[in-house]
Amino acid sequence: MRRLLTASAAILSLAGSALVFGAIRSEARDYGQAAQAFPVIEPDLLSTIEARLRAAEASGELARTNEMFARRVEAKVRRPNPVAGLTPARQLRSWDFDPSVTIERDVRDQKGNLIAAAGQKINPLDFVAIRQDLVFIDGDDAEQLAWATARYTDLKAKIIFVRGSPIEQMTAKKRRFYFDQEGKLTGKFGIEHTPAVVTQTGKVMRVSEVVIGKGRAS
Repeated sequence: MRRLLTASAAILSLAGSALVFGAIRSEARDYGQAAQAFPVIEPDLLSTIEARLRAAEASGELARTNEMFARRVEAKVRRPNPVAGLTPARQLRSWDFDPSVTIERDVRDQKGNLIAAAGQKINPLDFVAIRQDLVFIDGDDAEQLAWATARYTDLKAKIIFVRGSPIEQMTAKKRRFYFDQEGKLTGKFGIEHTPAVVTQTGKVMRVSEVVIGKGRAS
């Protein structure tokens, strides 16, 4: 009886296996080739770039491209993009700018000594003095340029353009000018009109938008 049961179990096991593998074979059919197959070829990227550069150099295209970029860079240096949104001052306006910053995390020296604790408020004017005024003008406005250069020497102020070519004017005026790249300074001080003058007054910076010309209030 035991042998009969064992034989029956073996038969059932074989039947089950045949059923499973038969199902697998029936699912994993060979459907043939649907389209032409091609081998995967990956060209050497560096070799491709090198070949294109050699071709561009041989044709003179590389030299022309370099010259074009050089002219564009020179043009940007000579005449940067003007600061957007600034207009001539029509009324005198003044306010104080507090340059204090709040420390986000502890600042320590090389020996681990605490210099400033997180959350501490620090005013840079406690440690340094701004001895030169910052004078912001439209360098393309002859009246603003004449006003600034007549009123301020290089020692007394830094004249900063928000429009125009500082290099051209440095050649013409024989003095140094600067440019407010991307309006970072005028944006920080909240300046909307020119001329504008920023002067240290104690622990704050006094910002004044000045009216010049007829009926000037400066």
